[in-house]
Amino acid sequence: MTVFWEKGYDGASLRDLTGAMGITGPSLYAAFGDKRALYLKTIDHYCAADACAPLVAIEKEDDIEKALRAFLTEVIHSATGHQGGAKGCFLASSVIASVGHVEGVVERVGAAITNAEERLTARFEKEVEKGTLSPTFPCRERAALLFDMRQGYMFRARAGYSSAQMCDQIDERVRMLLDEPVD
Repeated sequence: MTVFWEKGYDGASLRDLTGAMGITGPSLYAAFGDKRALYLKTIDHYCAADACAPLVAIEKEDDIEKALRAFLTEVIHSATGHQGGAKGCFLASSVIASVGHVEGVVERVGAAITNAEERLTARFEKEVEKGTLSPTFPCRERAALLFDMRQGYMFRARAGYSSAQMCDQIDERVRMLLDEPVD
């Protein structure tokens, strides 16, 4: 995944991929079929594991303000302190460039967006049910906004913004997300 993340689909050679995995070309083909199948598996793996940390953070915290802070903090940590050294979101930084060029990618990216927004919407709806947020609170719209903020933080990290610079804005972002719309 790191090779695809750093070089993109087109830039990742079979030599790069087999070298990173410590296997031979025939072993890659035997295990995955081809480069495209390996690429799709890395996307699936990322969506199932790495990309979920912010969602898990927001879902496990009971207080909505703390939950939003936990989500944004985890996003910033993932963006600036990823163990592989790559910065930003694999989907937004690398995979998105292959939409329309590699069969199977557009469906995976669409599913990742839908899944994230559904989980975020459910988290806001939980607060409506608890009475913390009003019955007219725009749960789906705020979920989309929170997802877009996540992607913005990823973009900022790729551009070199520090964790501290981004963390300084969390309280303001939380207030914005929880503001009740005025009719």
